[in-house]
Order: sequence, then structure tokens, then C-alpha cells
Amino acid sequence: MTIEELLGEIAETPTAWHAAARIRARLEEAGYEEAGETLLPGKAYYAPLHASALLAFRLPERTPEGFVIAAAHADSPCFRLRDTAEETSGPYLRLSAERYGGMLNESWLDLPLSVAGRVVCRAGRGVEARLVDFRRDMALIPRLAIHLNREANNGGKADPARDLTPLWGLAASAGAFRSALAREAGCAPEEILATDLILYNNRRGAVWGAEGEFFSAPRLDDLACVYTCLDAFLTAKPAASVPVLAIFDNEEIGSETKQGAASALMPELLSRIAAAYGAPLSRLLASSLMLSCDNGHGRHPNRPELADRAEAPVLGGGVVLKHSPRYATDGFSSALFAEVCRRREIPFQHYSNRPDQAGGSTLGNIAAAKTPVSTADIGIAQLAMHSAYETAAVADVLAFTDAVRACYGSAFRFSGSSAEIL
Repeated sequence: MTIEELLGEIAETPTAWHAAARIRARLEEAGYEEAGETLLPGKAYYAPLHASALLAFRLPERTPEGFVIAAAHADSPCFRLRDTAEETSGPYLRLSAERYGGMLNESWLDLPLSVAGRVVCRAGRGVEARLVDFRRDMALIPRLAIHLNREANNGGKADPARDLTPLWGLAASAGAFRSALAREAGCAPEEILATDLILYNNRRGAVWGAEGEFFSAPRLDDLACVYTCLDAFLTAKPAASVPVLAIFDNEEIGSETKQGAASALMPELLSRIAAAYGAPLSRLLASSLMLSCDNGHGRHPNRPELADRAEAPVLGGGVVLKHSPRYATDGFSSALFAEVCRRREIPFQHYSNRPDQAGGSTLGNIAAAKTPVSTADIGIAQLAMHSAYETAAVADVLAFTDAVRACYGSAFRFSGSSAEIL
């Protein structure tokens, strides 16, 4: 995947609902069918999970050794709008919003924002969910001038209920938001029954640096992994394993949802795949590898002391292999992933949190608790994680795609304390 292709995909994907729809369209273009009651060897399928998540897989003709799974998440920190979003503040109209995920508040201030998500409308004898994306600057969260807040540069803390409410218009335009939403959804305002809407950074990503080595974009965590995994999945060579692509939602709030990594949907689907071959699921899981794909903190150029002394990845240093009690990586999965990369000459680097810092978590252990397979947490090194605009290195996107593709093109035969890479 080229960096231009990745930036284009991110620009088309403001929400997890849009990501699931876009991935589904790409899979259908590649000949994948929606999974039905019967799964047939030799066929390629996808299974949508409650509109904002998706699983895809290819079934080899012969009974496989196991599964190779790459799992990522399509949600990112953002502001979620309430169903009754408009509120009046003196002469102004504001949009009532709540923070979703652990966002860097300051990065969202004085930044023009757009609106996207889905609208649930009355349709016939029931309801219909429709995707919407305004694709234009519509709102902004203004900060106080330095003259009105002399402590602004001394680490002042924002009050989410007071300081992080977006400005939408002037009070004379009351009702305009719902009318605009109805036009975007193709229905009448009175037909809107409910909404799932977010505010998002509408800026397109950019490549920059002395040699064009860096790029920045919204939602790199974790759309950079989503689309590189998709590209690797679609282009990997067939192997004696079942390649599975798992794109989940709600990782930023713990994954404990029907469309999150903690749901029963992936283990149930893997059970159905095993049944299609008449093979015990436990045997296939015993020779499987899962990659939990989520970006990691790169060593910061201005604050290098905040990184671990020995295992702090740098931008441009290759795929990040994460180690921590909070991650799913253990010695066995680490060695397997490292050996696959070594054989293909794919650069990778190790990441550990500084001993006095907890760091972030991923969906790795959450998914592995439901689907007990050997799991490695990997990702792309980035700066400004959970900012409205994040930064990574072009070379690392290429290396990450190659690494996931190499794993998909492999199979693993486990025997006790050893494993053979096929």
C-alpha cells in the first residue's frame, strides 16, 4: 500500500461505520461473498458485525493447519453528538457533544470540524440507518484568548462541559442542524428517529519532512493498521492456514460491546469454519497466530526521556513489536513474528513502556481471552497519539504491510514447546 492510497482511504473514513462499509465494498470487488449458513472450502467470505465492524476470511480447499488473524480497530477518539445536538448560548448555537476515548483535548481546539455518522430514519413499516458525511467544515471549539486566561500556557485544565462545546452557528439559525442532517440523509426532519454522529477533523493527510519521510493525518490510530492489514489480507499468497481479517469497533472505550473484540462473534465464526472442515476447533486454534494491530508511541524528539532507555521505537525504524504485561505478546509469539520478519528481511523494533509508566492497552488480550491463540501485539510507531492530527513515518507503513502479508502467507504447526513455520 502506498502512502497516497492510505491517506485517501483515511479521508473517506471519518467513522467506524464508514470504515466497515468501505471495507465491505472492497471485499465485494475482490469477489468476497457475505457469509451465509453454509461455508464452503475454496470460497472467500466476509461477515459484517453490527454495521461498524467486520470479519473476512478465505477458506483453503484442504483442511488448514490453523488460523492467521490480523485484528485492528476502526474507532478513534472523537466528540460524539447527542441526538438533540443544538443548544442555544446567548446569541450563539452550539452542538452538545461528549468525548469518546482518551483524546488530547488541546489538539481539537480552534480546528474546523465536520460531522459524519449514521442517521436512523422512519422507513416504510420500520426504520433504516443511513450513512452521512458532510465533508465540509461545520463547527469549531474556540479557546479563550490569552488576555482572558492568563494561565492558558501554564497547564490549565479544560472543563469538558463548558470549554469543549463546539460552536455551530448563530441563534437566528435555530433548527438548521436538524434540517441539514435531514437533507444529508435524504429524509424529512420529522422522519429522523435517532442518530449516531461524531465531529471529526476534515483535514486531509499530508506527506512532509526533509525527504518526505513523515506523514500526518487524522485517525492514524488505528486506521493506518486497518487499511494496511486489509491490503496485506487481499494481496497475501495462499498458505496452509485460514487468513482472517478482524476489524472491530469500540477499542478506545474497552471493547466490551457487541461489535468489540470482547464479543463472542469471532470465536463463533471460527467455530463455524472448523465445522466446515469437520475439524476440532481446539486443534486449529492450537496452531494459530493472531496479530493485534495497533500503533505504538515512538520516541519523542523533544522528550526522549519519557521513553524506555532500551526499547523505545523510532519513526522509520520498522514494525513495532510490543512487550508489556498489558499486551498479549509473550516470548513464543514474539519469536514467531520476529522469525517471519527475519526471513523476509522486514525491519522491526521492540517496544516496552518505561518501568514507571503504564502505557496504553490494546484489543490483544481482550480478543485472545475469547479466542485463545498465540498473539503478538504489533503496530506502527507514531507521535501525538490520540491527537486530532497524528504523525508517523512512510517507511513504517510499507514495512508493516509487508510483515502482515508475510504472516498471512505463512502457516504454523505447533508441537508442545516448539513451532514450525510452513
